[in-house]
Amino acid sequence: MPLHDLLSHARVAILDGHAIETGAPEGAPVLARVLDAAAWLLADGTDSAPIARALRDRESRASTALGEGVAVPHARIDGLDECRAAFIRLQHPVDFEAADGKPVDLVLALLVPEHDVNAQLQRLAEIADRFANPDYRAALRKARDAGHLRQLLSGSGPDFLPCAA
Repeated sequence: MPLHDLLSHARVAILDGHAIETGAPEGAPVLARVLDAAAWLLADGTDSAPIARALRDRESRASTALGEGVAVPHARIDGLDECRAAFIRLQHPVDFEAADGKPVDLVLALLVPEHDVNAQLQRLAEIADRFANPDYRAALRKARDAGHLRQLLSGSGPDFLPCAA
């Protein structure tokens, strides 16, 4: 399933520092706030707390940063019927403890059904491939608004860049 099939229109966002702080518990670390924002997008109007816990738990075991400013927080969720993704471009990069030491500004959060480990591995490989392309990352960083980001992520519009080979 292509990336654009996992992303709904409402699950693509550009967040500034204020948006991440809004509604966050006092003193919550910025990384936790980013994961909470991703969980909220992934929840599609349902309770985001279980998703946030799952993303935080996974991140606590090892960084999901791929390097070059990209992170793919992910979790398997019981009761989920199909994979789901959300994309956030952060105006203020966040430390995800990436191996390359670079802060993250491109976050693609992924949920997969609890029972479908193959789907998780396949999606993570596809995402890593796509975000390995430096031109693609640059285009996402230069996108003028969330609508333009959606076009780039869906592979439509004049600025589409294919995945890295």
